[in-house]
Parts: sequence; C-alpha cells; structure tokens
Amino acid sequence: MFSFVVRRILHMLLVLVGISAMVFLIFFATPGADPAARIAGRNATPDTVAAVRKEFGLDKPLPVQYVLMMDHLLVTRDLTSFVNRGEKIVPEIEEAAPVTLSLVLGAAVIWVVFGVLVGVIAAAFKDTVIDRGLMVAGLIGVSIPVFWLGEVVNLLTQSRLHDTFLFSWVPALGYVPLRANPLGWFAALVLPWITLAVLYIGIYGRVLRANLIEALNEDYIRTARAKGLSDWQVLTRHALRCSLISFVTMFGLDFGALVGGGALLTEVVFGLQGVGALTYRALEDLDLPMIMATVIYASFFVVVSNASVDILYAAIDPRVRER
Repeated sequence: MFSFVVRRILHMLLVLVGISAMVFLIFFATPGADPAARIAGRNATPDTVAAVRKEFGLDKPLPVQYVLMMDHLLVTRDLTSFVNRGEKIVPEIEEAAPVTLSLVLGAAVIWVVFGVLVGVIAAAFKDTVIDRGLMVAGLIGVSIPVFWLGEVVNLLTQSRLHDTFLFSWVPALGYVPLRANPLGWFAALVLPWITLAVLYIGIYGRVLRANLIEALNEDYIRTARAKGLSDWQVLTRHALRCSLISFVTMFGLDFGALVGGGALLTEVVFGLQGVGALTYRALEDLDLPMIMATVIYASFFVVVSNASVDILYAAIDPRVRER
C-alpha cells in the first residue's frame, strides 16, 4: 500500500509539471503568440516591444523563462501581473481560494447527502410513483442552467420577496469571511450552495439508482436475502456499499474541477470573487502570469482529487494496488 501511494504521488507531480509546461508553451511558444507585443500594446514601436521583452525577461530562451516563472510562482512567490504592474499573483489566488473552497465544500455536502437519498429511495421504490417522481425531479435539476437558476434565486430573494419573512435574512450579494462572521458566512453562501448543488443532486441520484438496481440482481444480494436480512438492510448494507464506487469516482472529478474554477457561473451570479472569477478576468485581459497560476491551481486540485480516489480504491480493493 505504501509503495502504491508513493507511486501515485510521483505520478501526480509529473502530471502537474507536464500541465504547467504545456500551458506555458501554449501562451509563450505558439507561433504568433508574442507576450511582449501584447504587453506593449497595438501601436507600440519595435523599440518599445524590444524594451518590454527585455524588462519582463522574454528575451531569454524558453526553458529559462519557464524555470524563472515557476521559481517566482512556487518558490519566491513574487510573480507579478503583466497587466496590473506590481500586483502579486499569489496573494490574489490566496484571497480568492477560500471563497471557492467555501462554495464548493458546502455544495458538495448538500449534493452528496441528497444524491444518496434520492438514489436509495428511488431504487427502494423502483417503478413506483415515488421513483418516477424523483427521476423527473432529478432530470429537471440536471436540465436547469446554473446561471439561470441563480438569477431566479437572486430575483426572488434580493428583490421581489426580500422584504418578506421568508427572505428578509438574505444578505447582499458577496462573500463574508468565515473567521470574521461565521453566521454571515453561512447566510451569504447557503443560497449559492443550493443553486450549485441542484445540478449534481440530479446527476448523482440517477447514477446511484441505476447502480443500485444493477447490484440488487447480483448473487451476493440473493445470499444476503437468504440469510434473513430485510430488503432495507440488503439495500443499505450490501448493495449501497458496492454501488458507491462510481459515485466516489464522479465526486473526485467534479469536486476537483469545481474547486479549480468550474464554479465560475455560480460565483459570477452571486458576486463571489473566487478563483473562477479571477481566471475569467485574467483571460479577458490576457494576463499570462495570472492564467498560468490559476491553471496550475486548478490542475493541482483535479490531479489531487484523482489521486485521492485511486488511493481510496487501493484501500478498499487490494487488486488495485497491483496495477
């Protein structure tokens, strides 16, 4: 088990290095991509472009540029923006990361709990009105765009019904730090949590239901029933445990992607200045150091999530360790 974990961590580090190198080459080595010309502006003279290239170290060989950028980003942590001179990249990400983490963690708790409940109840009442109703509700949740749902929630809670007893407690859009005001943090994020979780509750509930129905036809389920266990015990103790493998896989991928900036639309709709919004602004301004930093940040969480799922598989199934 220890050797498997070490191999997986080394593999994760190699993937991160490869991603950072690939992103660097896309923006700095692609034919026609001249960062110095972008920084200098459209009407800049050749002398100005040359001066900018020298000032930002863009006149050095590409391997040297890559090493210097990674050194400023990961070691000295003093990498600055190409667009907003003097603005430090790392502090910007450190300020935005808690916003995204708070949003995704809260939404993840909601969609995991309700996704399991929907899947288990739908499988327990297969082909009944309850099953069909839950599946229709899940399909509706999957089909609703998160930005549209967020706008509707804001319209009701911030405008139309804000003065009623139902939503008078809803604060203005934005993020409240957890340490500064825990209650305000919860109040500011509970609606974004629900909005983001609706999509995943539908997906996870439908997938879990299908896995449970398939598992209930296996031989070990018949053995469990032959031992005298009730249908509910068979469903929750045996079928559910084996059906959670794909559930865990999906969660690892989705959680990593959302923490890495995939919750952009939810952040924008609810005025949360997280990593997704930071990446969007960097892409608009073509701020290459910020883009590099946010992509590495996102890839780190995706790769770590995948590695964590693999390690969890190895802990559950010894056969995985031999691969």
